[in-house]
Amino acid sequence: MYNIRKINEDLIYLGCSDRKINLFESAYPVKDGMAYNSYLIKDEKTILFDTVDKICAEQFYENLNKALDGRSLDYLVVQHMEPDHCALLEEVVKTHKNIKIICTAKTVSMIKQFFNFDIDSIVQIVKEGDTLSTGTHEFQFIMAPMVHWPEVMVTYDKKDKILFSADAFGSFGAINGNLFDNEVNWKRDYLDEARRYYTNIVGKYGMQVQMLLKKASDLDIKMLCPLHGLLIKENISLFIEKYDKWSSYTPEENGIIIAYSSVYGGTENAVNILGAKLADKGIKNIKMFDVSMTHPSFVLSEAFKNSHIILATTTYNAGIFESMETFLHSLISHNLQNRKYVIIQNGSWAPSCGNQIKEMLNKLKGSEILDDSICIKSTLKEEQLADMDNVVNTIAKSLNL
Repeated sequence: MYNIRKINEDLIYLGCSDRKINLFESAYPVKDGMAYNSYLIKDEKTILFDTVDKICAEQFYENLNKALDGRSLDYLVVQHMEPDHCALLEEVVKTHKNIKIICTAKTVSMIKQFFNFDIDSIVQIVKEGDTLSTGTHEFQFIMAPMVHWPEVMVTYDKKDKILFSADAFGSFGAINGNLFDNEVNWKRDYLDEARRYYTNIVGKYGMQVQMLLKKASDLDIKMLCPLHGLLIKENISLFIEKYDKWSSYTPEENGIIIAYSSVYGGTENAVNILGAKLADKGIKNIKMFDVSMTHPSFVLSEAFKNSHIILATTTYNAGIFESMETFLHSLISHNLQNRKYVIIQNGSWAPSCGNQIKEMLNKLKGSEILDDSICIKSTLKEEQLADMDNVVNTIAKSLNL
């Protein structure tokens, strides 16, 4: 049974949600499922923006057929060639014989990688600033390479002032009836998952996101229509402000996260003591994560949010304990910059992970190590509490407390 949603007079939402999925892209936990968005405009010409993941194929075909109501599809805009958005491309082309595919030159080569139909005979390649009229609507195409694939573009509807933003301004999570951000408490209930989506999916490409934000600053945007998550009406300025911070690697808050791994409890006890001392110093909203128990995507999101990161772990096989090393690789692969660190190392006979952590952090621009003086030999000793107090004072001074 079809399930279409009318966004305005001639714009229809055709998307669907998958609540059975456990790992998005086989990598990121999505406890609230995942939405795959597709949009149809019925003007003098019909124009479809992207398709959906193959898991939603049946629902999508029913939605599209109902929305078209006997009309043919004139244009399909391919903004992003990742399979969760283009999986149904070939079937749509086969069904609508006179369709034109609107995309970038890079997209054409990717279509040939994924599919076998004759794209060259039906493609209309667009470049920066090109426009397309469907009657009352005029669409402007804006190149957004590496946000987060090289072929990506976004599309601005000059009539309704809507930015169809591809994977930009997306979020983890299914759509649960409410389609727009002004129908929910978006900041309270959705912002964290929007941040986790950005940091893990797009986070590495801050410079490219900055370029897109600069282009978008010239547009009068009344709605954001991303390919994942809620449509944004009310929180456009806030979302753009967050994107500016995330993509410039500017902390949202002067705050602290403590990321640790502990084999037999010695390191965990030390960070619990440290957390209490930080709180007694007046530091609020401390976040603490056992990286062996918490998926790196959640910890990475908090690392993008906060200014200070405490890393505490054990030496293991003469290296960094594996779950901590995984988290550090996540920081590096997502290019987190401009953060302040404290390193606490543990080792029962030959602690050596501290220097290895420093070597890894040196790969990140703007990293500053505030303190690496605490070295635990199995368990924290009372005589080391003064050293811990010094660390707390150093952090407090750095936070201007």
